[in-house]
Amino acid sequence: MHRSLLAGTFLLLFTTAASLAAAGSSTGLDDEIEGESRPAPSSQIPLPQEGDKPEAENGEPPEGNVTRPDTREETPIPDVLYDISALPEPVQRMRKLLMDAARSGDIENLRPLIGTGANRTQMALGGLEGDPIEFLREISGDDEGQEILAILLEVLEAGFVHLDEGTERELYVWPYFFSVPLEELTPAQKVELFKLVTAGDYEEMRTFGAYIFYRTAITPDGEWLFFVAGD
Repeated sequence: MHRSLLAGTFLLLFTTAASLAAAGSSTGLDDEIEGESRPAPSSQIPLPQEGDKPEAENGEPPEGNVTRPDTREETPIPDVLYDISALPEPVQRMRKLLMDAARSGDIENLRPLIGTGANRTQMALGGLEGDPIEFLREISGDDEGQEILAILLEVLEAGFVHLDEGTERELYVWPYFFSVPLEELTPAQKVELFKLVTAGDYEEMRTFGAYIFYRTAITPDGEWLFFVAGD
């Protein structure tokens, strides 16, 4: 349904944070782009340190990258999960709220779900000092943000992974391609991947070495942690 739009968005994923910041701050975000150019956001979201929140109060993220899986050799590939009923109730609730907001076609319906301060959803590299809804509208391929809503919906309809269970970094992440090596996908899993990206995008990501299209995460207590693309 969204393949042609997704392909166009994917080709813009490697825009640097510096060039984004240079475009100005009319939406109040460090990596906003003004005018007609609508590149997808960079997504190198810092990994919280022990006891830290995902984002500092001043809008500057801590060091690390919570949007990339641990690639150490000894780290096992997590199970691919589909059973939504097995999710903690707060996670189920947030997922449903996000999907309902996406289906509504009105990007403003995401506003109450984003949070504020240290609990604000991360959507790009660097601090988010302005309006995150305007940022999402800017990076969408259309003027009203419906493409981004469609992407979010398709991401949340995919299988997911449960990461760092029992730790302070515990997360539920959609889609599972985030943590499953692309070269190990089964034929059926590739069909699921092609609901999000084109075959050409898949080959580019294989060359890069990881899934770098949109992904999103919810914490066990139901906070929407990030929604990002890129690496």
